[in-house]
Amino acid sequence: MEPASNATVYIVDDDAEVREALAWLLRSRRVFSEAFASAEAFELMLAERAASGLSQRQPCCLLLDVRMPGMSGLALFDKMVERGDTAAIPVIFLTGHADVPTAVATVKRGAFDFCEKPFSDNQLVDRVQEALALSARHLQACRARHELQDRLAELTERERDVMRLVVEGLPNKLIADQLDISVRTVEVHRARVFDKMQVKSAVELANLLRS
Repeated sequence: MEPASNATVYIVDDDAEVREALAWLLRSRRVFSEAFASAEAFELMLAERAASGLSQRQPCCLLLDVRMPGMSGLALFDKMVERGDTAAIPVIFLTGHADVPTAVATVKRGAFDFCEKPFSDNQLVDRVQEALALSARHLQACRARHELQDRLAELTERERDVMRLVVEGLPNKLIADQLDISVRTVEVHRARVFDKMQVKSAVELANLLRS
């Protein structure tokens, strides 16, 4: 599985040698990375991005050490879970043997995985690529939802009324009767709804609204 060309792996570890080794490993697999020496530094980056109104738009994941001075990896993970960040930024914990039970518990709370030190390079990269693919699917779904909301916002109130009845499966004659308008007017609104929602049939429209 090839990583997305615009994907980023964030590395948060207080050990400079670990950061450098991970960055080299990812670079050798053509994966871009960005390293942070502390959970606080990574949290500051996220806060600055949020304050600027910037959302996560590129696939990414986080390689996160469990034990660090100051804010621990677990504390950072808790903050990310509270904000709902872990869907766009899947978290892979890097743990020592003593941390394994804790890491397993975090997976149950939404962490993508954990890799015990010393870890297999190939296994870690495989999991990173899977996490990046998950992030990409989440971001694509978010974009699709936003596009749908934009299309819906273009509809007039009457077009929304017609769309609702079209989705319910009513023929034009019954829609006209319910809305007290002519069949020709229903046809015009129906055509405009299909055009604005970028669909060609009532079934396609219903499936789009259910997605």
